[in-house]
Amino acid sequence: MTTSALFSGDQAPSETVTFEPTRTAGLERLDKFVSRTGAHYASLRNYDFWRQNRSSVSALSPWIRHRLITEEEVLAATLAHHSPSAVMKFIQEVFWRSYFKGWLEQHPSVWSSYKSGLQTALGTLEANAAVRSDYSDATAGRTGIACFDQWCADLQETGYLHNHARMWFASIWIFTLRLPWELGADFFLRHLLDGDPASNTLSWRWVAGLHTKGKTYLAQPSNIAKFTSGRFEPTGQLATHADPLVEHVDHPPVPLPQLKPLSAERHLLLITPEDCHPESTEQGSPAGVIGLVPASRRQSDRVAAFQKSAVEDAVARSNGTGAVHVAESDWAEIIIDRAERAETTHVVTPWTPVGPVASKLKAVRAQLEAAGLHLHQKQRAYDTQTWPHANKGFFRLKKKIPIILNELGLVTS
Repeated sequence: MTTSALFSGDQAPSETVTFEPTRTAGLERLDKFVSRTGAHYASLRNYDFWRQNRSSVSALSPWIRHRLITEEEVLAATLAHHSPSAVMKFIQEVFWRSYFKGWLEQHPSVWSSYKSGLQTALGTLEANAAVRSDYSDATAGRTGIACFDQWCADLQETGYLHNHARMWFASIWIFTLRLPWELGADFFLRHLLDGDPASNTLSWRWVAGLHTKGKTYLAQPSNIAKFTSGRFEPTGQLATHADPLVEHVDHPPVPLPQLKPLSAERHLLLITPEDCHPESTEQGSPAGVIGLVPASRRQSDRVAAFQKSAVEDAVARSNGTGAVHVAESDWAEIIIDRAERAETTHVVTPWTPVGPVASKLKAVRAQLEAAGLHLHQKQRAYDTQTWPHANKGFFRLKKKIPIILNELGLVTS
């Protein structure tokens, strides 16, 4: 059967997606795709029809990544249209994001190890002209491997890649081009609108054979040809085997945080790019609202603008008057000043998972406490329900999906 024969009626293969960084745009995309989360998605999700046609996938990840819309909202909308069995493949893909988040929360040393490895790899670029040249060719789309070079251009021009293309790209980067995986993961984080420390880092590690020890992902020309509908077929250009990478460090699990309930009613609401739907975790009206976005010299202008606009959208929904700051090192001063003006000693923010924002807040906590401020992080029930089951492989969480859906009130047993 040809891929075109899989479509019918209004599901014809022609659909672009504009990633506007607002909650309204995310909800509109969800509403448009939700009818296709069943058989359509299950049969076509692996096909990359290129950026002019995103009809085979939801393309919701930029909005979910910054929680302009939440995983729970996506699941609720899906289950309002379909039975759980009809959309289980789509539901499982939503939970994959939750799995990566929960796993990294319980193995934070993986993030530290990646950051350390990235610095080493960047040092290699400075010292080794051959590696620097290979890296430059790869990131400029000059490898001569047509599919890889096209994905490189698409990534930098749109801020998005189909998930299958991301796997192929990472495999070619690691096993064919023989470049450090940390540089590839960094390249993705700098350019993906949905770039997520957990999903991105662990996916690259999975391809490399580090996440599931010894299990690698090898990009196959026939697979690429099939799922790009013959647009690309890099026969003879790709590595034919993928020996797993090895690291000489363990990443022991750490307990998930036990959060205390917030008793103070008057507080300053802090919004970051990690969660731009604070109204679904808030209780009562905040005395003030502030948005903070990490500044990064390595981040693309497209990603920086998306994050800032997403936080601005959230601030506007919260009270419409809070300021949004893009800052690299003065977070403590900004928070202290805004809390003083709000006349409160309590700062509340949605939970910040392992990554740059969490690192920023950890670094300023002592300064906030010295100024008499108490920083409270509120965790969503969805995360509380899913993360404890994400301490090993995905299968453990997968088995719990029906129970979690029931506990969240999304289905009835």
